[in-house]
Amino acid sequence: MSNVLFRVGEATVFAKEGQFTDAMPEIVIGTVDGPAGHAFATMMGQTAGHTRMFAVRDCNQMVRPATMMVSKVTMKSSAYVDLFGGIVQAATADAVLDCVIDGVLPRDRVNDLCILVMVWIDPRCPTDPNLDRADLYRTNYEATKIAIGRAMRDEPTIEELIENRHKVRHFMLDAQE
Repeated sequence: MSNVLFRVGEATVFAKEGQFTDAMPEIVIGTVDGPAGHAFATMMGQTAGHTRMFAVRDCNQMVRPATMMVSKVTMKSSAYVDLFGGIVQAATADAVLDCVIDGVLPRDRVNDLCILVMVWIDPRCPTDPNLDRADLYRTNYEATKIAIGRAMRDEPTIEELIENRHKVRHFMLDAQE
């Protein structure tokens, strides 16, 4: 864990039945003086439709390592921004802090590291009258913790990828192809 120059991870956690709350964060973790830190600083500016914000647990409670969230989907409504900057932001921040508490992220290096999280919220969520906000929190919290762990453990390994090359197929591909 001593060399955390540039680590990447991803995870998918599926929603409960009838929800559009799947979470699929993609993570970059690295030192603030390396390529991840450079990307982090560069992302401080806003891009129309792709709001960027720090992961905070609540007002005045920004997590360490400093974590920047950016949406994978173009935000077209304030309802989408509210989900991103509310439930998903809290879930992301809580997952980062719990990774420090659990020892997945080194506590003695929290000020030397930064995390970039690309977040996906299904565009149907903001308009779903039956949106389960607890499930949106759950999926994003769990997926972020898994992605951080995978990044820090360099998973999947190249050996696992090679072994599964002809056994694993992307879940969105039609089995007939």
